[in-house]
Amino acid sequence: MSLEARVLTGAALEARLDEVARLRIAVFRDWPYLYEGSMDYERSYLSTYRTSPGAILVGAFDGDRLVGASTGTPMEDHAEDFAAAFARTGLPLDEIFYCAESVLLPDYRGHGMGHRFFDLREAHARALGRRHSAFCSVIRPEDHPLRPAAARSNEPFWRKRGYAPLPGVVAHYGWTDVGEERETQKPLQFWIRDL
Repeated sequence: MSLEARVLTGAALEARLDEVARLRIAVFRDWPYLYEGSMDYERSYLSTYRTSPGAILVGAFDGDRLVGASTGTPMEDHAEDFAAAFARTGLPLDEIFYCAESVLLPDYRGHGMGHRFFDLREAHARALGRRHSAFCSVIRPEDHPLRPAAARSNEPFWRKRGYAPLPGVVAHYGWTDVGEERETQKPLQFWIRDL
C-alpha cells in the first residue's frame, strides 16, 4: 500500500468529483449515515465545490487511485441549512471554514489519514484567513435498529483534535436512508475549534 495525501483545488478538484461521489456513496452507506446514495444526488450536493473559490479536496491516493477524500469550503459557500444553524451564535460566517465529509475505504484506515485530512484542511482554512474550523456529524438515537453492536464514536478523535460540540447548533439536512424510499431530514450536530 502506498497511501499519500494530496491537496486539490480548482480544476484539479473538479476533475475528481465523480470519484468523490462514488466514495461518499460507498462509505456513507455504513453506520451512522446509512446513506442510500445516487450519482444524481451527489452531483447536486458536490456542485458547491465547483463554484466555491475557497474549496479544497484532500485526496487520499494509492498511486493514482482515489481511496479517500476530505473536503471543505468557506462556511458561507456551503448549504444554506448549515449556515443557518449558526444564526444565533454571534460567529461571523466569513470567519468559519466548514470541514465537510471525510471518507476513506476500510482497507486504508488506521494509517493516520484522518489526521492528515484535518491537518491539511485546517492549514487551508488558515491560509484563507479563517479563525474557526467546524464540521457536523449526524445524530442517531442510541436505540436505532441499524446501530451495529460494535459501533464506536469518533468523538474521542475529534476532541483530541481540539474540537467540541457547539450546544444548540444543529443543522437539518435530508437524504434517503438505506431501505427507505424517500428522503428524510436528519439532525447534524456542529463541532468547532479555534484555528
